[in-house]
Amino acid sequence: MRGLRAIDLKQAFDAALDWNAYLSTDEEKAEPWRSLREDITLSEDQTRLLGGFSRAMPVLMISGIWCGDCVRQGPILQAIAEASPSIELRFIDRDASEDLMDALCINGGRRVPMVVFTAEDFEPVSVAGDRTLNYYRHMAAARLGAHCPVPGAPTDAGMIKLTTQDWIDEFERVHLLLRLSGRLRQRHGD
Repeated sequence: MRGLRAIDLKQAFDAALDWNAYLSTDEEKAEPWRSLREDITLSEDQTRLLGGFSRAMPVLMISGIWCGDCVRQGPILQAIAEASPSIELRFIDRDASEDLMDALCINGGRRVPMVVFTAEDFEPVSVAGDRTLNYYRHMAAARLGAHCPVPGAPTDAGMIKLTTQDWIDEFERVHLLLRLSGRLRQRHGD
């Protein structure tokens, strides 16, 4: 997270769009996003966990509406955000945030999606991307290449559940970090 500054993250977050506004930037490419979001259901335990978060957590997904990995993960992140009033999720196009992408290169490349978790004051907390561990395991088992699948390609329901849990685990980890942060505990008197 070297090079990520709160002031720059706040500026990017303020320029980013919520779910509906982001999808309205390209209605044709947005359809697979909406379709997958309709298929995602969180369990009672997952919903209870996310609903119990108490620290504000601005989350920025750097994305490409055209990107298959983004199509697979953006709707999951949206479902998670809908389950927690503490999570404010925004989306920003990779090409609209070149400086941020330069700071977030993975293995020398501009990969999407990239998800930046921040504290309430936009101090960087965690960065995750471009795929979750379970998806990399799935790719390795199937011996897939490193290309980005075509948006709208069928997605295995079991893989969606595993990827959803991977993301919930990261949101929980970040929330616990924020909840236990001495700096934030002092600020909130808890």
